[in-house]
Amino acid sequence: MGLHHYSFIKCNFIGNWYNTIESLQLAELDNFFRTACLQGKTVQIDQVIDKDDPTAAVIYPIILADRLEIILKLPQQPLRHYKTDISQSEVERIVGELRKQLTKPYTLKETQALSKQVYDWLILPASQDLASNIKTLVFVLDGSLRNIPMAALYDGQQYLVQKYGVALTPGLQLLGPKSLERGKIKALTAGITESRQGFAALNNVTLELNQIKSVVPTTVLLNQEFTSTAFQKEMNAVSFPVVHLATHGQFSSKAEETFILTWDNRINVNQLDNLLRIRDTNRPTAIELLVLSACQTATGDKRAALGLAGVAVRAGARSTLASLWSLDDESSALLMSQFYQELTNTKETKAEALRFAQLSLLQNPRYQHPRYWAPYVLVGNWL
Repeated sequence: MGLHHYSFIKCNFIGNWYNTIESLQLAELDNFFRTACLQGKTVQIDQVIDKDDPTAAVIYPIILADRLEIILKLPQQPLRHYKTDISQSEVERIVGELRKQLTKPYTLKETQALSKQVYDWLILPASQDLASNIKTLVFVLDGSLRNIPMAALYDGQQYLVQKYGVALTPGLQLLGPKSLERGKIKALTAGITESRQGFAALNNVTLELNQIKSVVPTTVLLNQEFTSTAFQKEMNAVSFPVVHLATHGQFSSKAEETFILTWDNRINVNQLDNLLRIRDTNRPTAIELLVLSACQTATGDKRAALGLAGVAVRAGARSTLASLWSLDDESSALLMSQFYQELTNTKETKAEALRFAQLSLLQNPRYQHPRYWAPYVLVGNWL
């Protein structure tokens, strides 16, 4: 296993391979929706790190039958490549076991041991290159790797989040990158606290929404107020840069089973597309940040995180913050409160704001296990 510098010809070969795999991933998303999915003005992620954020690097792992290939893009440099000789079945076994241990209490040693194996595949060969001026790692994940949080990768002493901001993208294209204007943040928040449609009560949602309201100007739809009709009405009335939904939801490899819960309905990913995109023609602005704080990936679905990528693309938001698993715990409210404070009080990127919020939980003795702070992932524009 090693990092190699390639000749011009070899770089062209890797670049062509890179584009081929990207086409396959876009085809996977298109198949998920049964329609072409990326809409609006997009830019190549390479351009973003070369021009807009020279402190970010892109890591693109590709799971093959007999090896794990990783392509690395550093600012203003040609593509680099390294690999690990390991079978796809072994990758999936270790990643699957890590996912199980991440969600259980009292499994810190097991979690760290498995996280270190994945760290050694994805990060260790590039660690020297990443040590120079890189603040954010942007992952374009493949297969089962989508179901685990990269922030929880462990080098033997530190988690990845302790060294870098972390973001994901569904592919190599982003909606036109733009930083969130810190002085103009206002949010539409909506949530359900009561048991509804067979789903358990979410006891800390009121606390979560109140803490957000204490930090940024907020319009709140709670319980009976959070119907699909009322949500659409608010979206059409005001152009909210931030939309925060604290409700049950699920990410699945099937579009019809990827949904969020309102008081009166389930909204699947294609309906969500219509709900969030239908705006007055005078207000064609993108949502800057969509937060889904109580959703989770479907249990037992190895490709469930495809649904998370689908929501991120389909919502037409520059960034989506969501959780790979849900915890009905005050830790979620604490993390979200800290996240919004970071968004308003600093000039850091969204990825850095999430990083600092996760670190605030990690430093709390009650929440040191990754099950509390790791499930939150930022998808899309990290600026």
